[in-house]
Amino acid sequence: MAFFSVKFYSEALGMQTEVYVVLPQKKNSGEIGKPSGKSGEGAYRTLYLLHGLSDDHTIWMRRTSIERYADRYGICVVMPCAARSFYCNMKYGPAYYTYIAHELPERMREFFRLSDKREDNFVAGLSMGGYGALKIALRERDRFCAAAGLSSAIDLEARKGNATFQAIFGENAEVPAEDDLFRLAANTEKRPRLFLAVGTEDRLYAENQTMKKVLEESGYDVTYRESHGNHNWDFWDKYIVYVLEWMFGTK
Repeated sequence: MAFFSVKFYSEALGMQTEVYVVLPQKKNSGEIGKPSGKSGEGAYRTLYLLHGLSDDHTIWMRRTSIERYADRYGICVVMPCAARSFYCNMKYGPAYYTYIAHELPERMREFFRLSDKREDNFVAGLSMGGYGALKIALRERDRFCAAAGLSSAIDLEARKGNATFQAIFGENAEVPAEDDLFRLAANTEKRPRLFLAVGTEDRLYAENQTMKKVLEESGYDVTYRESHGNHNWDFWDKYIVYVLEWMFGTK
């Protein structure tokens, strides 16, 4: 695998930003300690991997072996930064939803040989990023075939009163339908495959249970997993391996 730190100007954000990218390398027969991965042919399948509220685009590389895990499947992994935006177009801040869901895939395909086919594009994340991944898949149904949320912050309506959400939605503003996972799930056209996972000791356990029930009742293809665990990297490092197998293991 090759690792890129890509700095570029985002029109959606109106500023320079950075994204981490890992990409298969076709010739690496002399590399010590690494089993042969899959390099694939043609344009690469791509996973957009999203961070949580207290982190940034570097965190998946720092806390997990995502590069090594991705090498097994010959995929590209794109890790952007969305600050504390909950992957929304903020009232008092940049348009992070537009950047992540629309501009970023275009730029990545401009810079790298990535597939634009729906069946080759995936999104996943943890906590705030789990919410973002589910939202992107539920809104961009023509462009993403599957999404995974780990320990996802599901219910924004219950959180909107704090300072973080005032910056996103404004003072005492309602969460719009386009940012509400429960209302987005009511649209049953061209449903993406979805994966939910949460630890049984996680403070977000109950809202993930509620989301699971809503999705199942709406006819989505949902894979749900839970186990002993909390809101931490011990859980997420283990479960991102399950996510990659669920997304790419049958190809």
